Amino acid sequence: MLAITCPGQGSQTPGFLAPWLELPGVSDRLHWLSAVAGMDLEAHGTTSDEETIKDTAVAQPLIVASGLLALLSLFEHPADGFRVVGAGAGHSVGEITAAAAAGVISAEQAMVLVRERGRSMAAAATTTPTGMSAVLGGDPDEVTRSLESHGLTPANVNGAGQIVAAGTLEQLAALSDNPPAKARVMPLKVAGAFHTEHMAPAVDEMARLARAVSTHDARVPLVSNVDGEMLHSGQEVLRRIVRQVSNPVRWDLCMETLRDLGVTGIIEIPPAGALTGLAKRGLKGVELLALKTPDDLEAAHRMVREHGTERDASQPTWRLVTAPVKGTVQITANEPGATVPAGDVVARISSLRDTREVLADHTGTVVEWLVEDGDPVSPGQPLVRLHPEGSVA
Repeated sequence: MLAITCPGQGSQTPGFLAPWLELPGVSDRLHWLSAVAGMDLEAHGTTSDEETIKDTAVAQPLIVASGLLALLSLFEHPADGFRVVGAGAGHSVGEITAAAAAGVISAEQAMVLVRERGRSMAAAATTTPTGMSAVLGGDPDEVTRSLESHGLTPANVNGAGQIVAAGTLEQLAALSDNPPAKARVMPLKVAGAFHTEHMAPAVDEMARLARAVSTHDARVPLVSNVDGEMLHSGQEVLRRIVRQVSNPVRWDLCMETLRDLGVTGIIEIPPAGALTGLAKRGLKGVELLALKTPDDLEAAHRMVREHGTERDASQPTWRLVTAPVKGTVQITANEPGATVPAGDVVARISSLRDTREVLADHTGTVVEWLVEDGDPVSPGQPLVRLHPEGSVA
């Protein structure tokens, strides 16, 4: 199974887009995305210095645009990717890239959302002097307790021995002076405490924008930063993108889900490298590729052929209710022929961590259960087949 991962802020480097602009059509596409974003992304991706592209309002649109351009170089027709990619995931702002790649929102909608996300997060960061520091090594539980004792938030739980702390500069300085046992603290060059309560004003702005955004259900299952759940509902994907601005990123749980799915190959799109590094330590045995320049496309196309699984991408995903996590299924009392209103609980999945309710995204009639009560299930496994409202079961 092939997965595509989309990196987040901090992955950009000066000039990283230059080689991509040598490919036919890429410059014109970038010019169009620049018009939507209201900034010269070609200049930022080729000649702007590190300080300029570190600006949150610049970095986020640049990262999303570069990912979308590279995906069109990897899959000239999006439907080609829909048929062979088994899962997609994005880290922080990379979730917007992943949502557009999976057909949940358009490229234009993605650029408007990320433009305003970057602007509003940059503005929120000016309210109080805040920042982020990577905590490398140490026992994860001890690190978390240490952060809590300093009033800090574990804003990115990346797995592979990496937790990113976020909070005020004073709180971060105190952590640096008294780091957790067997861990080192490395300040990060970011504008503020992302994925914490300090970003609440940006969430409000994103929520207002999202109310006017139309969505489609994901053509490729998406793994959520919130808890590693598998998502198909376009509205749920968008809702989580909004909330994720102030919620911690649980990339460790995303990698757990990719492992549970049986992913055998992962391609990280530009600006690639950070997520591949985490996967090297957290997903042993999975073939990895950081798609950094067009020179890597030949290897990427080989991985698509070897790890991609042909499937019917036109199958309407909302006809099937699937398991969001790994665990044991408990079926509700809905028998074949029963009507299930949108939002109703159709099953519960008990994992080692907790129990998750599985909801019907759309009103429908139960045709058949594809599992039995007490069966073990994996993420993305179909649970029940529903006919849409108005159909004859």
